[in-house]
Amino acid sequence: MTPELTVLALAGLLQAAQFLLFATPANIELGTGYTSGPRDTPPKRALSKTTARLQRAMNNHFEGLILFTLAVVVVTLGQQSTALTQYAAYTYLAARLLYVPAYAYGWRPWRSAIWAAGFFATLTMIVAALI
Repeated sequence: MTPELTVLALAGLLQAAQFLLFATPANIELGTGYTSGPRDTPPKRALSKTTARLQRAMNNHFEGLILFTLAVVVVTLGQQSTALTQYAAYTYLAARLLYVPAYAYGWRPWRSAIWAAGFFATLTMIVAALI
């Protein structure tokens, strides 16, 4: 398995961990009656600020994971794995790990800078596979 595929697998585990970090307090705050139901109506109570931030961080990673997966597929199937693409993959994962507390605790402007590091690491992988 290429290092990029290993990082993709680790990013998948991170996504699962983010889900648990969000879902546990959400179930406590909203009650399992609401969270296990069809959610046809908005909840009677709002999520706490931190839980809502954890949800947004999780959703953001779902979005980022799409582009990162594309980058890993292009690098792997194109047999373009290099030290640069490997470094970029690990940079993406490190950024995504740091992004969770950055979002949860409202680190400004660091949250955006951390997000940008992961985004540009992903773009680096795609561009490197093309040249």
